[in-house]
Amino acid sequence: MNRLTTATLTLFLSTQSLAADNLVLVTIDGLRWQEVFSGYDPELLNHTEFTENKQDLINHFHGDSLIEKRQKLLPFIWQTVAKEGVLIGNRDKGSKAQVTNSWWFSYPGYNEILTGSADPKINSNDPTPNANTTFLEWLNSKSEYKGQIAAFGSWGVFSSILNRDRSGIYINAGLEAADWPKLSQRAGFLNDLQRQLPVFWENVRPDAFTYGFAKEYLISKKPKVMYIALGETDDFAHDEEYHQYLHSAHRSDMILAKLWQTLQSLDQYRDNTNLLITVDHGRGNTAESWPHHASGPALTQYFGKEDHPHKAGIPGSNEIWIAALGPDIKALGEVSRGEAIFQDQIAATALQLLGHKSEEFSQDSGKAIDSILK
Repeated sequence: MNRLTTATLTLFLSTQSLAADNLVLVTIDGLRWQEVFSGYDPELLNHTEFTENKQDLINHFHGDSLIEKRQKLLPFIWQTVAKEGVLIGNRDKGSKAQVTNSWWFSYPGYNEILTGSADPKINSNDPTPNANTTFLEWLNSKSEYKGQIAAFGSWGVFSSILNRDRSGIYINAGLEAADWPKLSQRAGFLNDLQRQLPVFWENVRPDAFTYGFAKEYLISKKPKVMYIALGETDDFAHDEEYHQYLHSAHRSDMILAKLWQTLQSLDQYRDNTNLLITVDHGRGNTAESWPHHASGPALTQYFGKEDHPHKAGIPGSNEIWIAALGPDIKALGEVSRGEAIFQDQIAATALQLLGHKSEEFSQDSGKAIDSILK
């Protein structure tokens, strides 16, 4: 090959986008980095107030080493994502990921994930329509993505977080039934089943329905971008049921495995989809505080006074973790050390994976996590 041809080919390749055509973002509400990277917490396992049927948890999730424990709890994360993708946030190894918002609970966290910046005015979980534009809404405003964005959430407030009326994206959240045209037989079955089952939490459904609906939509409508927001982990934690929290974390991992398997079984998505996984907030890092999460200002607002036991917030509530897998993600495995990563970088990372510059979306957005991108 002559020099001119080589130079021309090099120039041609350098201008080609490496971005896959599709993106799926999954959030797992309030799942602590401690369980992700270390498996169950022995202190909580032995805490009779928080754990029922200790032996059942041992049978399911015990290992002779930390590595075995975490693999039993989250086999897809550790056998697939950790080998083919990247995991950020193991503070025991010097890898830090955290929120930038001032509140350390759900709506502010999801807003930060989806808009790329914290909004101090979002200071509650009330279902107030989000005044900010998410990257999903921004994509939907472009002709190549119009009608190609969908979101499924276990928590009903997502219809407000994503501002259903303004954004125009398809949203199915909380106790809503699947209602897109030409429902599959299975989607109809899930609708019937959801109506027949008791409601365990206000405006929250089991994650199995959220994923079940998302899968049926994925197969039939084939959106380019999908957001799936799982929620059981946080609800069981607030209920102070560590055994249920662990089983829910394991089911979330099973959902991720089934989702990835489904993506690889469909021509549009096979080897052409990047997957981002993260959480909206952390949790308390002690046996007494693990069910809770909030910043100092959030607690002051809640108690109506500054005289509360955690003036600086519940330690650990601002600590998150991030995982990624796909053709445009470096196979870095479990990250050790390195610079801190922030929640406001996720939107820019998602956009860059789709071949868009975050500056086109927002000048205030955090920067993409370039270190994990090919």
